[in-house]
Amino acid sequence: MSAGRSSSTCEPRRWPRCRPEVAGPELSPRYAVGIDLGTSHVVVAWADLAADQPEVRLLEIEQLVAPGQVAALALLPSLRYHPAPGELAESDLQLPWPDPALASASALIGHDDDADAEAAVQWPPAVIGRWAQQLGAQRPGRLVASAKSWLSHPGVDRSAAILPWGAGDEVAKVSPVAASASYLAHVRTAWQARFPDHPLEQQALTLTVPASFDEGARALTLEAARLAGLGALRLLEEPQAAFHDWLLRHRERLVSELADSRLVLVVDVGGGTTDLTLVRVEPDAAGGPPRLTRVGVGDHLMLGGDNMDLALAHQVERRLAGSAPLPAAGLSQLVQRCRAAKELLLSDQAPESVSVTLLGSGSRLVGSARSVDLARDEVERLVVDGFLPLAPASERPRKRRAGLVEFGLPYPADPAITHHLAEFLQRHAAAAREALGPGVPDGVGGFPLPDTLLLNGGVFRAPALARRLCQLLESWRGQPLRLLHNADPDLAVARGAVAQALLRASRLPGLGPSIGGGAARSYFLLLEQQGRTQGLCLLPRGTPEGSELALPGRRFALRLGQAVRFHLASASGDGAWQAGELVELDAERFVRLPALAAVLAPVQGQGQGQRRAEVTVELLTRMTEVGTLKVHCVACDDPTQRWQLAFQLRGAGAAESDAADATDGVDGTDQTDTGPTAHPRLAEALALLERVFGEGSQRVEAKEVRQLRAGLERLLGPREAWELALLRALFDALLARARRRRRSAEHERAWLNLAGYCLRPGTGAPLDDWRVAQLWELYPQGLQFGAESNNWSEWWTLWRRAAGGLGEAQQLELLQTVGATLEQIVTSRQASHPLKGSYDDMLRLVAALERVPQAYRAELGQWLVGRLQKTVQASGASAAGASAREGKAGAKSGGKPTEPASAWWVVGRLGARVSLYGQAQNLVSPEVATAWLQALLALDWRRVEPAAFAAVQITRVSGDRARDLAPEWRDRVLQRLVEIKAPELWCRMLRERVEPDAAEQRLSYGEALPPGLRLLAD
Repeated sequence: MSAGRSSSTCEPRRWPRCRPEVAGPELSPRYAVGIDLGTSHVVVAWADLAADQPEVRLLEIEQLVAPGQVAALALLPSLRYHPAPGELAESDLQLPWPDPALASASALIGHDDDADAEAAVQWPPAVIGRWAQQLGAQRPGRLVASAKSWLSHPGVDRSAAILPWGAGDEVAKVSPVAASASYLAHVRTAWQARFPDHPLEQQALTLTVPASFDEGARALTLEAARLAGLGALRLLEEPQAAFHDWLLRHRERLVSELADSRLVLVVDVGGGTTDLTLVRVEPDAAGGPPRLTRVGVGDHLMLGGDNMDLALAHQVERRLAGSAPLPAAGLSQLVQRCRAAKELLLSDQAPESVSVTLLGSGSRLVGSARSVDLARDEVERLVVDGFLPLAPASERPRKRRAGLVEFGLPYPADPAITHHLAEFLQRHAAAAREALGPGVPDGVGGFPLPDTLLLNGGVFRAPALARRLCQLLESWRGQPLRLLHNADPDLAVARGAVAQALLRASRLPGLGPSIGGGAARSYFLLLEQQGRTQGLCLLPRGTPEGSELALPGRRFALRLGQAVRFHLASASGDGAWQAGELVELDAERFVRLPALAAVLAPVQGQGQGQRRAEVTVELLTRMTEVGTLKVHCVACDDPTQRWQLAFQLRGAGAAESDAADATDGVDGTDQTDTGPTAHPRLAEALALLERVFGEGSQRVEAKEVRQLRAGLERLLGPREAWELALLRALFDALLARARRRRRSAEHERAWLNLAGYCLRPGTGAPLDDWRVAQLWELYPQGLQFGAESNNWSEWWTLWRRAAGGLGEAQQLELLQTVGATLEQIVTSRQASHPLKGSYDDMLRLVAALERVPQAYRAELGQWLVGRLQKTVQASGASAAGASAREGKAGAKSGGKPTEPASAWWVVGRLGARVSLYGQAQNLVSPEVATAWLQALLALDWRRVEPAAFAAVQITRVSGDRARDLAPEWRDRVLQRLVEIKAPELWCRMLRERVEPDAAEQRLSYGEALPPGLRLLAD
């Protein structure tokens, strides 16, 4: 076992280093260009700024449509097909432009001159566009799709090469950011071929994003544009762009067209998202164009055409006679074919039915093909009634956390767009009433309804879907609704982006100003105040673009030369918050954002020529003209010293070892303050910790140290009932006294035990990443009393308990140490090494390292399964069961350690289909997990009890067939569970996707979590 090997994917992450912002040279663009980087298609529109009457046109994008055949089409499918070596000839990939990199379907991601910029990364060979769509429908497992949806999925590292999701190791992979960048690079090269004297990056560029995209997804979109060489651009919300296109088309009679409209609802349902926006219409008293203001946007909703295609694919899959559920690659192929069938059957001239054919693979490509007929009325029932049901206005989305998970993407639990629409309209009721004016009654649901509707997105090319949504809103409203005609729902966003650019450039006289509204959301800095989480408003909703806001009286003392992190949340509702206001955070209304982080470069001290170690700053926030949130730290004593904070997007959720949490001590508030919600006897507990670990000179007997935990339980009650806030308050007190843990072996052991217990699972409370970062500074110090076997057990247990807050680099360092130690123990002939007594604790630790890349987890699991199989072969299942009773005693005996039965539990966690806190891309492959399951099935589960739970973890249903095992393996495990009368929950976990309960979490994690805290599966 070589767990300490190096890998390019495991380098420590870099923090952004702040430098002064430098404005680029003034450019005089010739063209205004709008790019709709859609989930399903990329569309580019443009207009000549030098023309007397600028006309918006579409860029016909050249792309491969067959081997060696190129066509210029308005839509570039947002798809990449990664061919196998030798599958396609070089001549098949030839594109008609001189760039040799793109012509061979390979390109380098662009890089800038920044010394800290990452090295250029090479895109693997791929087909992009229409032919990729055809190839993906014929050859499963090699198609990258829905990259835009992945950009908004914080449950994975969106800069990691994870697509195509679920593809084998033989398939080259790219990150969601790189995939998006490759589509933009293709567009850039196509533009250069058409306009060689006017590079795309020098034009007035507008890139559209969903209004629901949070700041993390927007920042990643900008990163994709930068990698494609398109650095200077604006972001525009897609519903606004669609409305701008309508305004452009009707500019000659705009006043009369909107004379009776006061509130326009824009519903944009594309391939991957449902985007909702409300626009207020205020007539001009002088008879000019009305004033338009965006007054509401919806939260991110990963629900669109992809979900409809997937629902149809599941329907067809069930009807394929005599077939088992398809593998992930086969389902992907079926989805592509169902998409084409859906579009045909929901069109105006739809046939009665369409045949959907699923091809075989390899040499049996045609011979093993299977077909199913889809009827028009069947598709209408499934898509129209399933996604736009005629529900009452009081119906709300189901609030289960877990919805359908397919191809790694977490779709909403409730697919009914109408339920989400009702919730959105109720949330923005105050703004709607103000827009509609007095005298307009509420609808049947008790909230106001818009009087005008604009539909956009490829989904609404189907008349049946457009009719259904209009019918529903009119039934809620109790009167007719005006529908604004949108002739090209696929093209309107790109066209509208150009129209908005022309308005900014004053090239559309008489149309009036563009849609206003400022910031779509309010932004908050998360603070822990008196045991509860609050938000400090940084920027209220509606703040005009370009306005810079300070937070008077709110100051932060920050260390220079170290990473700092600010935790943010946003809200899109009607709340009238002010900058600097403290508000209670409601999980139903507030969305957590990626942390803001940076390294603040040291500055010279006053008059001494020495660098200062700390600086007092205030925060300045601004919603930029580009459309992104920008936050600066500004020195209070020298406003010329400012540092920009950047969103931390790589490996979201990971804590960094060098990070200091900037919210600690805001306004002088002690974050461990014993406020009114603190335990009534916390002060006595802290005094007890001070007696044992304080600076006093009194001598504390070893017996009193050993009884510390019992003493705390007498004061605070059983430790299993200690609340999260109490646990973290105790940990903070222990951390402040960490230096005194070295007084004796008993001190060290007690400190390690309590610190780990109070910090478990290393995440879940405000400031936990800061706490773990401080704890990690103790790791290089190791143990003071290394000859004590029990101290080693507590040492490894501490890091297992804190593992949820450790980053990938930290976990790899732990794995390197533990892996080498395990290897040394099992090969050593020494009988008295103190580490042998903590063999089981080390195994449990490596099972908890869920941020370690899957190759390491697979290697460790294979090593452990091999050892366990040898133990079973040598001593029989009964001996293996006896080892559960022997436990550590066997490990402490002379010679090599006896494998504890809990090692099978470790195998189950290493091969689990659902993470406790990690990311899905780090799970071992189904093939590896299946091999381990076969070893588990060879055991007598009545004698080796952990083996049954391990088998459940490996075969449970995650909903993502790219990581789920084949159904026949679940059937075998289910039969065995019934035979041993296992808990019913275990059986349910093999039949359907279920949320873990407290008992399962205790088994999975190894002990109970703090009351009120649940680790949510990815």
